[in-house]
Amino acid sequence: MFETGDQDGCVTFNQYAQRCSGMAPCRNCRHRLAEHGAQPDGIQTDPEYHKKLLSDVFRLIQMTDEAGLQPFLELVRNGATFPEARCYLDEISQGLPTPEIASSESLREVRLRAGYEIESGAPPLRSKVMDVHYLCDSAPVKVPAKPWTTVTDDDALVSHLISLYFTWDYPFYAFADRDILIKHMQAGNLQSDFCNPYLVNALLANACHYSHYSEAYTVPGDVKTKGTDFLAEAERHMQNNRFEKGSIVRLATLQATLLLYERYSMVGDDDNGYTMLNQAIEMAEALGIINRPELNLNRSFMSEDMISSVKRTAWGLFQIDTIVHTNFLRPSLVTDVSIERIDRDASKPTDMWIAYPLNIPDRPTWLSQAFDEACHLSYIARDMSRTLSPGSDPVGNTPEQKLDLYKKLRQWEANLPATFMPRERPAPHILLLLMRYHALLINLYCDWFDGKPPFNTMTGQVAQEPSTRVADAGALKIALSSAREIASLARLHKDEYGMERAHQFAMYAILLALFAFLEQQSFNLLDHDFLSLTSAFSILAARSPVGMHLFHIFRHSVKFRLQCGKWESSVKVPEELDELFFKNTAPEIPGRWNHYAEGLQRLCDEGEYIGSLDGGWQAHAASGINDMLRKYERLSVGKSDEMHGRGESSGFGFSAE
Repeated sequence: MFETGDQDGCVTFNQYAQRCSGMAPCRNCRHRLAEHGAQPDGIQTDPEYHKKLLSDVFRLIQMTDEAGLQPFLELVRNGATFPEARCYLDEISQGLPTPEIASSESLREVRLRAGYEIESGAPPLRSKVMDVHYLCDSAPVKVPAKPWTTVTDDDALVSHLISLYFTWDYPFYAFADRDILIKHMQAGNLQSDFCNPYLVNALLANACHYSHYSEAYTVPGDVKTKGTDFLAEAERHMQNNRFEKGSIVRLATLQATLLLYERYSMVGDDDNGYTMLNQAIEMAEALGIINRPELNLNRSFMSEDMISSVKRTAWGLFQIDTIVHTNFLRPSLVTDVSIERIDRDASKPTDMWIAYPLNIPDRPTWLSQAFDEACHLSYIARDMSRTLSPGSDPVGNTPEQKLDLYKKLRQWEANLPATFMPRERPAPHILLLLMRYHALLINLYCDWFDGKPPFNTMTGQVAQEPSTRVADAGALKIALSSAREIASLARLHKDEYGMERAHQFAMYAILLALFAFLEQQSFNLLDHDFLSLTSAFSILAARSPVGMHLFHIFRHSVKFRLQCGKWESSVKVPEELDELFFKNTAPEIPGRWNHYAEGLQRLCDEGEYIGSLDGGWQAHAASGINDMLRKYERLSVGKSDEMHGRGESSGFGFSAE
């Protein structure tokens, strides 16, 4: 018999390393036990069982070539249990030799390679044979498919996707009240003010980004088609809701618009990223919750649920606006929020973040505390965005002004709770908040790097004489220090949670850090932090069209930087790095990463590249951190029109009385 909550007795846990519901036994366990019987006693009686199994797997990989490994890999991919894998290893291990002691040279290479494997393909795809249904018992959020979407009637799939969204995406911006939204989704009321099909389908489209299952794809394995069925339905509802103006704007429609901003910025759909963000800002202004006189919602006739949801949305929008505009050195559009923030202490020490679907210990969520700290940081980012924008008054962008902003950022970090420190191994959204802080420090000095050697792809030539435009040494030092901190945070994220489901902001912070390394006169390709960032970036980049385009640009930027520097050709580098940065990478020559350039013709047509994509590889590089940001902006959110022609929003919005 099973003990209640005993994971060792759960077949779902043993076979898939997923959480059991805590019931005894869970539905999956009952189903599989009926088919196959209980697991052999050896698993539970031998405390060294899994350690020995892992050791033998390592030995097999070390001693067997690619062809010899295929039968074992196929066995695992087809859903083999631990005992089945153990049986296979026992049968073939009789003839395996004992590994010889590695030479010092090979050990050096192994250590050099450790931690920065480079990915070049789509994320791992789980087949329909091993579909999401075995996760149904462990999904922390259970919601129905109907009446919210016509794409599927599978409650298990929808619950899986909604759980992924609230685990990996939601905590970073948190622009909706999670519990209230889930409550109204579960109720299934199409007339709800808190939930509508537009919102749910937009959420499901975003959630597919975090799923490895074939059901998340329209074309299995093609990351460009992840969630496109849900997106198409959301876009149909968007057209039906396009007449919501002024006082008739529904909160759920505003939240859905923010979700589509996120979606479009991941896939790089023309200018739709900025378009959706601008629409969301207009809606919020029409409701009177941003850029308007102060509102006291407690004097309104709103329910407590509505007050909480409005606060989340207003302040979440403020964060999104300051993040995207500071990221790309544009002036933020949200001047202030007209309503008070949520209670900082709403999250209790006992409130846990559950790493669905991973089987790792829960972490304190500290969600309301992180949200409050992010709002404080957003005020600094707002001021930065208006100082650093190319169109801002140059009189305000002085060393004294930068120093004042620098001190504010450092003071913000000094005031963080001890529970947010990396040594506490906090939840991912807190690691992302720390990455955001260090990204702002790099952003603060970006304009002091422009035009500086050691490389300049806009001319395509290596400077022969020392340039008179040299970046401030202090600025470079600050940028490098923050880049190393981002590398450390990325390693922690990778070690604790993996990078496969990291929020898209992590990709921005990591790429910014990589270019901060490239800006250094003393750039070293084999720098441990640079290599670990490259590894993390390769994982993130393979999961979205924008990421693949950016990895292509990064790859050629490094290649050109090495040509402009004094890299010792005699220095031996691992094969993957040699292929990535040194071998001929012309687009017409087949290679592992060439398909990452598909779709970049748009930048060429708009003059973002010198030459065409069928020219030399130098034409694909960014000339430095500022040029990279211009390309990143164009590929993700589109062209910023600085809201030209955007008039005052009509309607009276929420009443202040």
